[in-house]
Amino acid sequence: MARVFSGIQPTGHLTLGNYLGAMRRWAEVDQHQADALFCVVDLHALTMDHDPARVRRLSRQAATLLLASGLDPELCTLFVQSHVDEHARLSYVLECVATDGEMRRMIQYKEKAAKEAARGRSVRVSLLTYPVLMAADILAYGTDDVPVGEDQAQHVELARDLAVRFNQRYGHTFAVPRATLPAVAARVMNLQEPTRKMGKSDESGLGVVYLLDEPDVVRKKVMRAVTDSGREVVYDREERPGLANLLEILAACTGGDPEVLSGAYESYGALKKDTAEAVVEVLRPVQDRHRELCADPGYVEGVLRAGAGRARAMARPTVDAAYRAIGLLPAVPEAGAEADAGVVLNAVR
Repeated sequence: MARVFSGIQPTGHLTLGNYLGAMRRWAEVDQHQADALFCVVDLHALTMDHDPARVRRLSRQAATLLLASGLDPELCTLFVQSHVDEHARLSYVLECVATDGEMRRMIQYKEKAAKEAARGRSVRVSLLTYPVLMAADILAYGTDDVPVGEDQAQHVELARDLAVRFNQRYGHTFAVPRATLPAVAARVMNLQEPTRKMGKSDESGLGVVYLLDEPDVVRKKVMRAVTDSGREVVYDREERPGLANLLEILAACTGGDPEVLSGAYESYGALKKDTAEAVVEVLRPVQDRHRELCADPGYVEGVLRAGAGRARAMARPTVDAAYRAIGLLPAVPEAGAEADAGVVLNAVR
């Protein structure tokens, strides 16, 4: 069975784009067809200026929403990145394999660095190197497939490059992963700026549908979505991005095809109304389950604790092997430590 790994950053409230582009597929497909691990990658949230309390709050909310979206801890492993030390351990080793040029070519780094430079500010070193941490997230588990949105595909390519380079220099240690993209709505765009993705960190939030938005709020945002100057409803991502975004959202919510759906509408208003109602219905069960889980926080904590234990047991052999391969002296375990480790491994199998 193939192994799948993917993660989500707690840098803001999760959005419709997160759900349609990734979370729903994780629940409906990946956890049933693969040995799947899903992670709240909280260490990545530290690369920019942040409020510590907010990161903790959003990390818990993200984990709860992942469960609410249909992830089943009996079928997959759900955990928080910082709860498994192997991610940080492997990240430094991979930094010793990566190059400065590779890091500076990363599109997200260039965009964010330029944005901060325009404000007269510099970025943290962790923003430059976080693609290596992402590679560590993936490679620590012998991952075969990484379901991601289009904007993260470059980072999976880096993980592939680092895996191949490490294996060639120090002996075969890592599986070489591949990115997998969903067929429809791989990248849901901002309703007010349809050439920009629907991101968690949007400052105004007017063009972003959040997973916990009330139905009336969802309807208002969709009905106010930017379309185009024409009148005919056609699917053309390049020339009519606003319209194409609505059609792709509707298609993703209803299981249709954007181009086919375009022929069913004679007005933008009718399209917006149907899209809004489709989004409300898609989010309804997620919001209902989220409320149930919030009433039982101990359950969520237990899931994350058990998930971290399983993830740790899976990652440690690979990370230890990478340490040995690159030339680090193995640590001598304390008396009884090996027996304790065996107990942990047996407990999570």
